[in-house]
Amino acid sequence: MTDSADPPSNRLLTDRQRKLVGFALGFVALVAIVGLLALTIIILGRLVGHFSGVLWPLATAGIMALMLRPLVDLIEVRLKHRRLAAVVILYVVVAALVAAGMILVTPALVEQILDFIAFIPVFWQNALNYVQTHYPAWVELAERQMTNPTIKSVVDSLLAQAQQFLTQAIPSIKAAGSGALNLFGFIANLAIIPIYLFFFLLSRRDPTGGLSKQLTFLSESVREDVVFLMREFISIVISFFRGQLLIGLLMGLLLTIGFWFVGLRFALVLGLTLGVLNIVPYLGTIIGLSIALPLAFFQPGGGMPLVGLVLLVFVIVQNIEGWFLTPRIMGQQTGLHPVMIIVAIFFWGTAFDGILGMILAVPLTAFFVTAWRLAKHKYFES
Repeated sequence: MTDSADPPSNRLLTDRQRKLVGFALGFVALVAIVGLLALTIIILGRLVGHFSGVLWPLATAGIMALMLRPLVDLIEVRLKHRRLAAVVILYVVVAALVAAGMILVTPALVEQILDFIAFIPVFWQNALNYVQTHYPAWVELAERQMTNPTIKSVVDSLLAQAQQFLTQAIPSIKAAGSGALNLFGFIANLAIIPIYLFFFLLSRRDPTGGLSKQLTFLSESVREDVVFLMREFISIVISFFRGQLLIGLLMGLLLTIGFWFVGLRFALVLGLTLGVLNIVPYLGTIIGLSIALPLAFFQPGGGMPLVGLVLLVFVIVQNIEGWFLTPRIMGQQTGLHPVMIIVAIFFWGTAFDGILGMILAVPLTAFFVTAWRLAKHKYFES
């Protein structure tokens, strides 16, 4: 009987060399997969950034339709399957609630916004006076360093870049036409959202109902996985945004009450704004601390005691959100660690070149985590 295996002396590679070549090929394949995935994300991000004006109204209306669909279905059952009447009733009720809220809140909100804009120069002057009074050595050091040509050129360059950024962000008189055009485009996109939403709500079709029939080119097993992942993604989007909107509203209310109680100026504007920003996890808290703490220190009658009270308000509200609101409202829908959420927000915000990526960061990351767990369980585990 002849041995089918080659003698060790006749082999092209030894066992150790075979393992090394196998590792090298596996590593090259892994790098190629990661590179292809990165290229896909970059191209997708460029496309989303370029067509963001078209995509974000559709995405907003789609997400709102997914969240409101159960309510429309309930009204439709009560109206004996009159879908159009159910959608119209929902629109009338929402419009009445929004109008009532605007009547009650808008006057005080507009007044505080105007007062806040008028207070900015006072705030800046108070900050300068404080630094000059308590830290004259820093002022002297800064003035002495400004005589250095290298440092002066760097500072002038940074100021020029900041001025350019402000010119782009807040159009000047020269760019008023362009700014007005952009504002008109934003208002037009905002106004078309209710139209998209109306037609989305009229449809009784399940978003993933006919997906399996469109994927006949895939094997049955892969097709089931794709449909499962899409349903999982829609479920994550619905639960995340429905819960995050409610949490943001409650946090805004709690922050407003807390700021007003401790005596911080512009409590209504700050509380509601930070509550809305908390739709993106941790964004409202980060921006809120960077605005509220300096304001508490430099406002008339402020100082370190008021800073401590404002910080206490943040701590209390964050603990209420972390220990009560999120577990009760969101549960463990995303299953993501807080550090992963922060990294995901910056990653998708950069990949999609804007706020749309930051808003969708948690659902997208949760979707990829779910896809990885499915692939690991089905294809990589013995």
